[in-house]
Parts: sequence; structure tokens; C-alpha cells
Amino acid sequence: MALELRQQLKLAQKLVMTPQLRQAIKLLQLNRLELSNALQAEIEQNPALEEDISPKETAENLQALSATTEQTAEPGREQDVTEKVAVTDNMNEVNWEDYANNFDSNFSFAHETPPADAPSQFEFISEKPGLMAYLRWQLAHCDLDEKEMEIALFIIGNLNRYGFLEVDLAKVMEVTECPQDDADYILEVIQDLDPPGIAARDISESLYLQLERIGKKNSLAAEIVQHHLPLLVTRNFKVLAKATKRKKLEVVRAVDFITRELTPFPGLPYATDNTNYIVPDVYVEKIDGEYIIRLNNDDLPRLKLSTHYQELLRDNKEMEKTSRHYISDKLRNADWFIKSLYQRQRTIYKVMESLLKFQHDFFERGPHHLHPLILKDVADDIEMHESTVSRVTSNKYVHTPQGIYELKYFFSTAIPRTGGDALAAESVKVRIKQMIKEEDKAKPLSDNAIAEKLAGQDIKIARRTVAKYRDQLKILPVKHRRHAKSRP
Repeated sequence: MALELRQQLKLAQKLVMTPQLRQAIKLLQLNRLELSNALQAEIEQNPALEEDISPKETAENLQALSATTEQTAEPGREQDVTEKVAVTDNMNEVNWEDYANNFDSNFSFAHETPPADAPSQFEFISEKPGLMAYLRWQLAHCDLDEKEMEIALFIIGNLNRYGFLEVDLAKVMEVTECPQDDADYILEVIQDLDPPGIAARDISESLYLQLERIGKKNSLAAEIVQHHLPLLVTRNFKVLAKATKRKKLEVVRAVDFITRELTPFPGLPYATDNTNYIVPDVYVEKIDGEYIIRLNNDDLPRLKLSTHYQELLRDNKEMEKTSRHYISDKLRNADWFIKSLYQRQRTIYKVMESLLKFQHDFFERGPHHLHPLILKDVADDIEMHESTVSRVTSNKYVHTPQGIYELKYFFSTAIPRTGGDALAAESVKVRIKQMIKEEDKAKPLSDNAIAEKLAGQDIKIARRTVAKYRDQLKILPVKHRRHAKSRP
């Protein structure tokens, strides 16, 4: 059989992911903070896309840029603001000493004496010192020579955020080329610094150093943290009393002292990790008995097509073909980006509107009244695909009268209930959390006991399901929650 080339026509349907479609999907799954960065990046990359800031807008109505309904500025307002800004200040009347050394949220140039305990403004603009900076400041007051300071700086440079030393002394001796006596001496110097328990190799040593600092190195508490730390973690007082050959009451008092007065991670209070705050993507507010949905467009720029490039493409008929193609392509991309952004906001609004309809009892009465819900229910309601709903609800948060929740929170599997409607799994988790919060700390509830109490509320779930929910709530097992009552 001879090989030959042939032409053949074939009709087939195929899903093509165009760059515009990929961009729309990407915008849809971005959260509020990621969207702000994406808008700024697109403005920088596409010259045909620019921020819409009209010269008629004043300082008062600039806040209306991202609002759902635009507000009209009062006539003459811009002229009034301009006149106030144009007033010449008398620099000689400014109290610069108060301005430089004091901070007041209601700042003014008046000659008023601030309170003695008022914080300095430099406390707000300077960098917060961390653990290493605090230890270096203390080492500066120690009588160490140049070599000893080198060893000390290497040791504190190898402390983790909890204040533990992550290298052994052999590594310290190898890198700093010092004898063991010098390494031991410098480590003792650092362990005498503040906070107590710093530069320990493990939790046991850290707790012992703290006890040694307050003169309790020969106490029962010191024996427990040195030799019986696993029993301390599980609070097994009976076995601890047998291991230490002490009365149970003495063991209980020693353990209470350890947990109350000592800290297992001495360096943690000096950690300089930045706190990441959640910025809601949607606000749901109850006004006059009716729930209002408002998208969070604060600080998001309004976009428009560049007027300059539009006029250039329309008026300049003699432009080169490559230049005309470039400008046309950029304008088309910018127009598609604005439409994709509008479609994203509209989709989020429709999903939130559907969630508000399905979970109305939650918004009225709280998490106990959360109903079972799946993606398909919302997708069918708004006539979209489940994957679209999944992208919209990923990594996005809503501010409700009940608090801030992730949109995924409203989707929960159903837990059967005898003699009543099914409950959402999240609702059952809330009940478990409330039971553990109200339990007797001396006799905490086991997973079996929680399952039995839920069964009394016509909620039948297995013990292993209770254990799974408890782990998801990051609640310790019963043996770690037990607190014995000590007699006075």
C-alpha cells in the first residue's frame, strides 16, 4: 500500500480558550486586593487604558468614584474648596515643636499642650524592633570583646521566631572558630538576657531557664518540665504524681503555675510578622428592614479608553499600518478588559443575591440557622455554570450583620435530622463549638458525649464525624482540655 498525501474537510466543535476568555476567568477568581493590583498592572501595560478622573470632581465627591450609585456634586463646591486651599499660611505661627514631637489624631497647629502619655508620631512611622534588635541592644551593654561579640551575634542570628536556637554548639564553634568554653560562656550570657528562656534548644530547656530565673530550679515544676514534659502536655496528673512521688494536689499546683506564669515560646511576643487583614469584597447591610448588597469598590480606579488614542486612530489617516494595528489592538484589549471587569462585578452581585435568598435565616439569626447548600443550587438559580460560581466564591469575603465570612462558608453539606429539616454541617460545627465552650473544664466532653448530646437534639452523627469537625475547628482532644480543680 503506497503512502500519499490527501486533503480532507472535517467539521468539529472545539472549545477554544481565547486570551480574552482567559483574562475574564482570571479576573473572576481574583479577590479584592488582587483585583486592585491587577488593575494597576493593566493600566501600566496598556497605554490605551487609563484612569477616569474627571476635572469636575472635587475632593468631596471623589469618594463616589467607586460607589454603586454616583452622587452629583453641589454647584459651586469646587470653587469653595479651591479658595480655601489658596489661602496663604503664616509659617511663623506654626508650633513646629508640637508638630515634630507629638502625635494627635485631631492634629492642629494650635498651641495646645498634649497629654503627657500621648504617643510620639515617630512611634507610628518607625519600624518595630524585632527580637534580634532587642538582643543586640542588650549585648551592647555587656562586657564582651570583639571575638565574643562575633560569637554572640552568630548565636542570636540563628534564633527562630519562637526564640529557640536552631544550631548546635558544634556548628557555632565551627563557624566562629572558637573553643567550646567560649561558646558555652556566650550562650549562658545570651540566656541571661531578656526575655527569660531565650536561646534554649527546646521547650523543656526554655521553661527550666524561666524557672531558674525566678529561683525555682529545684522545685517540683522544674522536675516536671525537665523530665516529664509529655505528661505535662497531656495533663495526666495521676501518672505525674506517681512519677514524681508527690501528692496529686502538689502536682496540680505545680502544673497550674507552669501554665499560668511561664511561656513555652519566649520569642513570640517580639515577632515582627505583619498582620494581614481581610478586606470584604461585598457588603450586605440591613437598612429599614431590607438587605442591601453593595460591592466594595473603594480605592479601585474607574477605567476608560484613552481619548487621545481614539482621536489619533480616527483623525490620522496617514498613519503607518503597523502603528494603526498596534493602537487598534490596544484599544480592543482595553475595551475587553473593561467589559470583563463589569461582568465580574455583575456576576459577584448575582451570586451574593442568590446566597442572600437561600441563606436568609442566617443573615437574620446567625450561623445556627445555616441551611444546606451546594454550588448547583446557586448555579441553577442565576443560570450559570457551577465552575463560574466556584470561581466567584473562592477567596472572597462578605461583610454581614453576623460578621465577616468567606463566600464558600455558605455552601455546606446536609446533616440528616430526625423529625425536622436537615442541618448544614457548618451549623453542627457551631453547636459543637458552643458545647465545648460551656463544658466543665474539670470534666470536659468526650467525642462520644458530644455525639450523644447532639442525638438529644435529633442530630445523629458518628463519633468519628464529631472528631473530624473538632479537628477542623482546631479544638484539642478531651485529654488536652482537662483542667483539674485545685483546693485552696
